[in-house]
Amino acid sequence: MTRYVALVVLLILVGCASPAGLDGQPGPVGPAGLDGRDGPTGTSGPAGPPGRTGTAGADGQPGPPGADGAPGPEGPPGPAGTAGRDGVDGTDGTDGSAGSEGGATAGFARDTPATHVVTAVDTNGAVGTHTSITIGADGLALISYRDSTSHDLKLARCADLACTSATTTTLATSGDVGLHSSAVIGTDGFPLVSYYDSTKADLVVAHCSDPACTAVTHSTLDSTRSVGLYTSVAIGVDGFPLVSYYDSTKADLKVAHCSDTACTTATLSTLDSGGNVGLYTSLVIGADGLGLISYADSSNNHPKVAHCSNVACTEATVNFLGTFGANTTHTSVTIGADGFGLISYHDSANLDLKVAHCSNPECTQATTVALDSTGTVGLYTSVTIGADNLGLISYYDSSNSALKLAHCVDTACTSATNTTLDSTGTVGLHTAVTTGADGLALISYYDSSNGNLKVAHCENTFCSPFFRRR
Repeated sequence: MTRYVALVVLLILVGCASPAGLDGQPGPVGPAGLDGRDGPTGTSGPAGPPGRTGTAGADGQPGPPGADGAPGPEGPPGPAGTAGRDGVDGTDGTDGSAGSEGGATAGFARDTPATHVVTAVDTNGAVGTHTSITIGADGLALISYRDSTSHDLKLARCADLACTSATTTTLATSGDVGLHSSAVIGTDGFPLVSYYDSTKADLVVAHCSDPACTAVTHSTLDSTRSVGLYTSVAIGVDGFPLVSYYDSTKADLKVAHCSDTACTTATLSTLDSGGNVGLYTSLVIGADGLGLISYADSSNNHPKVAHCSNVACTEATVNFLGTFGANTTHTSVTIGADGFGLISYHDSANLDLKVAHCSNPECTQATTVALDSTGTVGLYTSVTIGADNLGLISYYDSSNSALKLAHCVDTACTSATNTTLDSTGTVGLHTAVTTGADGLALISYYDSSNGNLKVAHCENTFCSPFFRRR
């Protein structure tokens, strides 16, 4: 029995748990187990709100200037100018011989002096801008000009000394061509014309294969972006053409010296790059056998002249003419009887026709004078030397929409006699003047009212309707 009780007590003691003891200190961390495999990607959460706009960055550098656009169409005709003044009355004639009894014969007057002859030589469309005139190997005038209707370069060959009629030929038809043309006769006796190709923005030369220009070869001399405006061509003492022109991309005066008579290739040189220079160029070969180029400096509003340092004109000495602020346009240069340059131009600040007479062949100095200051005058000037060795300058009178001519009174052209040659409608734009084989002035120009190429032939050396010999 006692053993039974003890057994029961022992079982009770074993079955009943003792109270838990205090936790022991944690053991050291065991080594990390191997990474488990990635679980599947969860779905995307909603987009967060947009962040604040950052501050604007600094402006980038300006891009390069675009190429010049094509010239716009000719503007509408301006109003017709006022009628010209009546001519002076002729002197009374001498008394007639006695008649039969009962009456006397009436007196007679001198014959009326001959007047200049004006002829429209091309009336086919709007034709006659950008004219240039020269005398061909046959002694008759040749005129290069632009056909604004078809955008072509054309050539008119006068049939007589007064150019009362002409044969016209199209020299170039590809694209918009014929602007700023300049014509000359080469040492081969064939016409050569420099011009601007507006479609390609290139300087191009057209060389005729015969005096009649029945076939033409075109050579692109400069195609570096937009080049070839305001061309002027002359034949150098080496027998090769020399062409001045404006590089409108770089705003520089440039010259091309042809490598042969036909000007199939040329050496190009930049003569002036100081600002916007080289507009309205005009080129002549001086008495020293070197080129002399007049042009406008648009940055300084000033006329300038470049005197070539060698026959190829690879470099030149540049000088200012006149006074600053002249706002020069439409320059033209020739060599006077004294061997010095004579330069006509339009002073757009004062709206005058001006002339500069160089003091030496290099034109390092010059004397300037206003020849006409009545209204807005002196646009589209062109200068040549007449048979009397004095300057003749054709120009446009914008106030009266008329063609005028200034005849210098002396070699330096310190003053001039100004004559209106045509005032019917709006006439006298794009003038060019030369002295014909008869010693009389011949002027090509544009009749804006009718869209015609016209020519005026002077009746005497002075181109004055009031001149007659005793």
